[in-house]
Amino acid sequence: MMQSTEIANTQKLSFNDFKKEVLNDYKIARISRECSLLGRREVLTGKAKFGIFGDGKEVPQLAMAKAFKNGDFRSGYYRDQTFMMAIGELTAQQFFAGLYAHADINQDPMSAGRQMGGHFATHSLNENGEWKNLTAQKNSSSDISPTAGQMPRLLGLAQASKIYRNVKGLENHTSFSNEGNEVAWGTIGNASTSEGLFFETINAAGVLQVPMVMNVWDDEYGISVHAKHQTTKESISEILKGFQRDTKNKGYEIFVVNGWDYVQLIDVYNKASKIAREEHVPVLIHVKELTQPQGHSTSGSHERYKSKERLQWEQDFDCVTQMRKWILEFELQDEDGKILKFVDSEEDLINIEKESKKSVSKAKRDAWAAFTGEIKAETKTAISLLTRISEKSSNGTFISKLKNDLETINEPIRKDILVATRKTLRYLKDENFSEKIELQNFIKKYLQEAYSKYSSHLMSETEMATGNILEIAPEYTSEEKLVDARVIMRDNFDAILKKHPEVLIFGEDAGYIGDVNQGLEGLQEKFGEFRVSDTGIREATILGQGIGMAMRGLRPIAEIQYLDYLLYALQIMSDDLATLRYRTFGKQKAPLIIRTRGHRLEGIWHAGSPMGGIINNVRGIHVLVPRNMTKAAGFYNTLLEGDDPALVIECLNGYRLKEELPTNLGDFKTPIGVVETIKQGTDITIISYGSTIRIVEEAVKDLAQVGISVEIIDAQSLLPFDLNHDTVKSIAKTNRLLVVDEDVPGGASAYLLQEIVETQNGYKHLDSKPATLTSKAHRPAYGTDGDYFSKPSAEDVFEKVYEIMHESNPEKFKSLY
Repeated sequence: MMQSTEIANTQKLSFNDFKKEVLNDYKIARISRECSLLGRREVLTGKAKFGIFGDGKEVPQLAMAKAFKNGDFRSGYYRDQTFMMAIGELTAQQFFAGLYAHADINQDPMSAGRQMGGHFATHSLNENGEWKNLTAQKNSSSDISPTAGQMPRLLGLAQASKIYRNVKGLENHTSFSNEGNEVAWGTIGNASTSEGLFFETINAAGVLQVPMVMNVWDDEYGISVHAKHQTTKESISEILKGFQRDTKNKGYEIFVVNGWDYVQLIDVYNKASKIAREEHVPVLIHVKELTQPQGHSTSGSHERYKSKERLQWEQDFDCVTQMRKWILEFELQDEDGKILKFVDSEEDLINIEKESKKSVSKAKRDAWAAFTGEIKAETKTAISLLTRISEKSSNGTFISKLKNDLETINEPIRKDILVATRKTLRYLKDENFSEKIELQNFIKKYLQEAYSKYSSHLMSETEMATGNILEIAPEYTSEEKLVDARVIMRDNFDAILKKHPEVLIFGEDAGYIGDVNQGLEGLQEKFGEFRVSDTGIREATILGQGIGMAMRGLRPIAEIQYLDYLLYALQIMSDDLATLRYRTFGKQKAPLIIRTRGHRLEGIWHAGSPMGGIINNVRGIHVLVPRNMTKAAGFYNTLLEGDDPALVIECLNGYRLKEELPTNLGDFKTPIGVVETIKQGTDITIISYGSTIRIVEEAVKDLAQVGISVEIIDAQSLLPFDLNHDTVKSIAKTNRLLVVDEDVPGGASAYLLQEIVETQNGYKHLDSKPATLTSKAHRPAYGTDGDYFSKPSAEDVFEKVYEIMHESNPEKFKSLY
C-alpha cells in the first residue's frame, strides 16, 4: 500500500487519476493478451503464416511505456506489442494487419506486410521522404528478427543524444533532439543475451556513457533451452555486476525487478529514465520471473519441455494475473479514514476483460475484411475477364478450368490470381482478340502494382536519391600541384567537417593518430573528440553507432579499418542497414557512410577483395570502388548530398601515390552508378575497378606493343553498376570483353558479367566468348610472391587478352605457348 501511495504522490496524481491510469493499463494488458491468444489461433487455422507474440511480458512493458517520452527511441524485439500499444503506436487492428501481411502501409504501418507480425516501427519520414519532427513523437526503430541484431543500432540511437548535447553547431537541429534529453530503450529476451552482439554493445555503451536503458525480459527459456544452458549463473545481471558504476569508476546502473510486480516496475523505470536522461549513464534492467503462456511461438508447444511444476508456476505468476490480483486486493485509507479502492468488485474487471475480448475480436474481423476485401475485388475482376476469354478461345475448356479453380478458392491470395491469368495467356499464344490484349494489360498492370507493394524502396525514391546528384568535376590551378593522395582525403574531410556540422567520423585509430594512413591527420585536434573519434576494436558496434545516429538526423562516417574486417559487421550491414528503408516501406532511413580500404592487400586475412560476398549480401547499400583518392573524395561529397547508405572502399596502396590537389575540395562530386572510360581502344574492352585498374593499365601498354588496342573502363561503382549502359556501347565498338577482378572466381566478376552480357544485352555485340580473369579460388598467400601467384598480374592480363585475340586471328597473334 505504501508503495502505491508513493507512486501516486511522485507522479502528482490524484487517487482518481491514479485509479484511471491503473485500470487503463490493465485494459491495454488485456487487449494485448487477447491479441496474442487470437493471433495464435489465426496462425493455426491457416490465416497467417507464423506468429510470435508478447504474452507474458505485458506488465513490464506498461511500466516502460510510462517512462518513455517524446523524442525517445526504442530498439527492441518481437515481443513488445504491449509497449507499442501503451505508447499509442499500435492498435489491435494494425496488429492483425501485420499478422496477415497486409501490403498497405495504411493498414500495417509497421512494414506494409513486408515483415512478419511482431516487428514494430514508427514513421520517421513523411510522404516526401523528409524527416518528421522526431522530438514531437515517440519513436521505434524498425525491428529485425536476428537475435540480438537490434543491439548495435541501439548504441547509435543512444549516442546521438550525447552528440546533440555536446557538439556545437547542432543547436538548430531541434526536430531531432531536445538538447540530448532523449533515452534509447532496448529490449531483448534473456536467451539472446548470449549473443556476442549483446556483450559487444553492453561494453561499448559503458565506455561511451550514453543514455541507453537495456531491458532484459527473462522467462528462463530460449525456445526450449533453459537459462542454465544459456547464461553463467543463470542470470545476466549477476554476470554483469562488474559493469556496475561506483564512486571511482563510470559504468552502468543495474536494476533487478520481478516482471509481475506492477508497483516496483513503475518505480524502477522512473529511476532508470531519470538516470539515463539526466546523467547520460547506461542502465540495465533485468526483469525476472516472466512467463510465456503460449510458449515460444506458433511452431511448437512449451508443454513438451516444461515440467508440470513450472507450468503451474507460470499460471500463478503470469504478470497479468498478478496485476489483476493486486487491483482486486488494493485498499488505501485516505486522510479522512475513507477506504479507497480501484474497483468495487471483481465484476468491474470482468467487464474490462469482456470489453477487451470483444474489441479485439472486432479488430481481427475488420483487419481480415480489409485484407481479403482488396484481393477478392481483384479476384472478381480476373474471373470476369477469364469468363469472357473462355467463351471466345478455342481453348475455352482449359481456361474455364483455371477460372473455376480460382473461383473455388475461399480466401485467394494475389499469387492465385496471377497463376490463373498467366497460365491462361499461354493458351492464347496463337489467338488474337480484344480480351487477350485486355488480359495482357491486366497482368502487366498487376505486376507493376506488385512491384510497388513488394519490391519498392530498396534505395531512396526521393529527390535526395543519389542518382539525382549531378557530377561536379575537380578543379585545378594552372600550375600542377602534386601531393600524396592521402592529403586529398584529409583536406576533403576537413572541408566536409566545416561544411556539415552533423558529420561525425569514427573508427579504430581514426581519432588521435588521424587513421592508419593519415587520411584524418590533425582533424580530431581541430574539430574535437566528439566529431573525429577513436573506437574500440568492435566492428559490429561501429556499424551500429553509425546506423543509430543516422536514424536520428546525423551524418556519420563509420570507419572499418580494412575491408576484410567488414566481415565482423556484415550481418548488421545485411540484416539491418541494407533492409531498413525496404522493410519500413520508405518510412525510415539511415544514410550511413561506411569508410574502409582494400584491394591488392597481401595475405589470407588481409586480401582486401571479398567483393562477391559483400555485394550479394548488402543490396540496399551502395558499394563504391574508386581507383584513386580524388574519386573517393568525390564519392563522399556526393553521398552527403543524398540520403542512401553506402560503402566506400579506398585503395590501400594508393595513399602515397601522387595526385593533383583539387581547389574545390568538399564540392566536387563523383557520380554514383556511372562508369568511366579511361583509355580508348578498338580491339577489346577490359572492365575492372580499384587498384587492379593500375595492373590493367600496365598490361595495356605492353599489349599496344604487339598491336592490340584495348579500351579500359573503370566500373567505379558496383552497386549500382553502369546505369547509363556505357559498357555495352564500348563492346559494340570492340566486340570483345574481359572482366578483370581480384575477387575469387564467380565473385564480383560473375556479377559484372551478368550485368553487361544479360542486363545490357552485351551478348549481341560479341565476336568472342566473354571472359573473366580473377584471383585463385583460395585467399592469397602472404608476401609479394603470394600476391603475384594468387591474384591477376599484368602478365596474366597480357596473356589473357592475347589468347582472346589469338583465337580471333591466329595468323596475326601466334600462340604464346
